[in-house]
Amino acid sequence: MLRHIRGYAALAALLTLVLAATPSATAQQYKDNVVILLDASGSMGQRMGSSKMTRIEAAKAALKQALAQIPDSTDVGLLTFNENERRAWVYALGPRDNATLDQAINGLKVGGGTPLGRFLKVAADRLLEVRKDQFGYGSYRLLVLTDGEANDASAVDRYVPEILARGITMDVIGVDMAQAHTLATKVHSYRRADDSAALEKAISEVLAEVSVSTGDGDAAADFELLEGLPMEIAGAMLDALARPDNRPIGTAAAPSRAAQTTQTAPVRVPGVPSPGPVAPMQSMPSGKQGSGMGKIMTIMVVGFVAVTILRVLAGARRGRR
Repeated sequence: MLRHIRGYAALAALLTLVLAATPSATAQQYKDNVVILLDASGSMGQRMGSSKMTRIEAAKAALKQALAQIPDSTDVGLLTFNENERRAWVYALGPRDNATLDQAINGLKVGGGTPLGRFLKVAADRLLEVRKDQFGYGSYRLLVLTDGEANDASAVDRYVPEILARGITMDVIGVDMAQAHTLATKVHSYRRADDSAALEKAISEVLAEVSVSTGDGDAAADFELLEGLPMEIAGAMLDALARPDNRPIGTAAAPSRAAQTTQTAPVRVPGVPSPGPVAPMQSMPSGKQGSGMGKIMTIMVVGFVAVTILRVLAGARRGRR
C-alpha cells in the first residue's frame, strides 16, 4: 500500500509541475461553455402538438426563459442548422448579453433540410477551440434541439463518437417527435419535449447541470479503486490530461503516449521469456475504426486519476491548516 501511496504522490508532484508550467491556465477563471445547436429546418415551422404555437416559437420562448436563469459567468453560443450555413451562428460563443441574445433568438427563421452531422462538427470544433484557449480550465457542453432525423446520418454516426471521446458533454432534446431520436442512446442525456412546457423544462434541466460541482468525495476510496494501476499507464494518462486533443473533429489523432508505451515496453513476467520487440500497430482502413468507446473509457479514467490527485492535494492543504 505504501508503494502505491508514494507512486501517486509522485503523480501529484508531476501534476503540480504541469500546472506550474501553464501559469495562464491557473490564473484565469474557470469558465462554463455551452453551445446550443437548434434545428431551423422547415419542419420546425409546424405546430407543436395541439398547441397554437409552432415548434420554433416554442423553442424561442423556452430558450429565452431558460437562458435567463443560468449564471452570468456561463458563456453561451447559439448555432442553427438548415441549409443556410452563412447565417448559422446566431450568437457567437462568448460572454452572454441577454438583450442581444434575446434579439438574436427573436429573429430566427426556418426553412430547408436537417444537416445535423455537418453542424455537429461546426459546434464541437468551436468548443475545442475555446478549450484550447482556456487550457481546458472549464466545462464544454453541446445541447442539440431537433424535431427530426438528420439528412446526413452517416456524418452524425461518424462525428458523435469522436465528440464524446474528446470530452465534450452532449445532450439532445427531441422536439415533438413521434418516437425517440436515434441519438437517444448514444449521448450523455436525451429528453422528450412534446409541448412547450416540457421543452422549457428540458432545456432548463440541461442548463442547470452546467455548473454543478461534484464535491470533494472520498479520496481514500478513490485510492482503493486505483490500487494496482501501473505507474507507467497512470503517467501516460496524466500526460494525456495535460495535453488534451483539441484538433478539429474528423482529424486523425496522433498516437497517444499510452499507446506508445504499450507498443514499445511489453510487460515482463518472471519466468516467462521476453516476447521480443513489438511491431508497430498498423492503422485501420477508413470505415473499419472502432466506435470510439475505447477513447471514451480512456478519458473517463484520465479524469478519474486527475480528480483523485487534486483531491489528495486539497486534503493535504486542509491538513496543514
